[in-house]
Order: sequence, then C-alpha cells, then structure tokens
Amino acid sequence: MRILRAAEYRSMPWKNGGGVTTEIAVSPSGAGLDDFDWRVSMARVELSGPFSQFAGIDRTLAVLEGEGIILDVAGWPPTSINRTTTLFSFPADVQTSAALIGGPITDLNVMTRRSRMTHSVERLVISAPTEVRTEAGTTLILCLDGDVSVPAAEPVRLGPFDTLLSGPVSSGLLVQPTHEATLFVIRIGGISGNG
Repeated sequence: MRILRAAEYRSMPWKNGGGVTTEIAVSPSGAGLDDFDWRVSMARVELSGPFSQFAGIDRTLAVLEGEGIILDVAGWPPTSINRTTTLFSFPADVQTSAALIGGPITDLNVMTRRSRMTHSVERLVISAPTEVRTEAGTTLILCLDGDVSVPAAEPVRLGPFDTLLSGPVSSGLLVQPTHEATLFVIRIGGISGNG
C-alpha cells in the first residue's frame, strides 16, 4: 500500500502540447506517454479544442472541478459530462474534441493499454465507514474532497487529491470519512493471459 500525495504529483505538457497534465500514477514506473500499461492523471482544460490521441488505449474521463464539457468523439453522439454525470469511457485513439460548458475544468483521466489491461472507475460519496473492494489487480482511491482515514498497521489519512494505491487485499479496505467525502475508486487488472 502506497500513499501518493497531491503535492508530489508530476506535471508535464499534454501529448498534443495544448495544456498541462498532472500524473498521479503510471505503470510501469517512469513510463512515458507512448509506452505505459496504465496511467492515472488529472488535467486542467482551459480552452475548448482537440484531445490528445493515444494509440491502443481505452480511456475514462470524469470532471473534478468546473461546469463541465461536451465531448465529441468520432462516430459517437456528443456527450455532456459534469461533476454529477456518470463517468465517460471511450477509445483514446479516435479523433476527440471538447467544448467547455462554462469556463475551465479539471478532469480525471484513467487510461489502459487495451491489449494488456482493463479498468473501471467508480465515484463514491460517503459519510460513514465504507469497505472498498480490492481483491484483484491494482486499486487506487483518489480523495477528491473531504478527509478520510484507512486503518492499517499505521493508519493512513488522505486529504483532497491524495491517492492510496493498493495491490490485492482479500478483505478490502475500510475507508472512514471525517465528514462527507467524495472518492474515485479506480480498479486496474490484466486481461486474460496477461496477468
């Protein structure tokens, strides 16, 4: 189990140079934008425009801050995404553009290489102790707002934008909010034959 603190995340230019992305975690460690198996990041979107394309990658996007965006993915109807809508999953290797609804946003991006990995993303709003399943692969718990603790050999506290990264734990992880908290639970696994 590792704790990734918001202050330690790595920022870098978007692949297409149109903005800045903040990398939360990547595998393998130190992988670049063209050779990761999976990557979890946040991006500040200041202007409407094209998204970077990633060959062979599946992507899920959620809005963390701001009014939201309308995503136009080639071959799909335009989709409006805000802080309360369901998360949006789409192939990252097709032409995609975004129109801001009401000013800049911050989004969460989860990307996996479809030949090797799969992922799921769940938004949880909790106000009481909640067990998070972590029985397979890698699980990341991003605390968007609020403050939570996770009992362990040494209890762990997560503040806004901190992330807990865990391997499989058969009993799951108990997450205890101080008050109401919003979490994103990201589960990443290998596809059959790849671990």
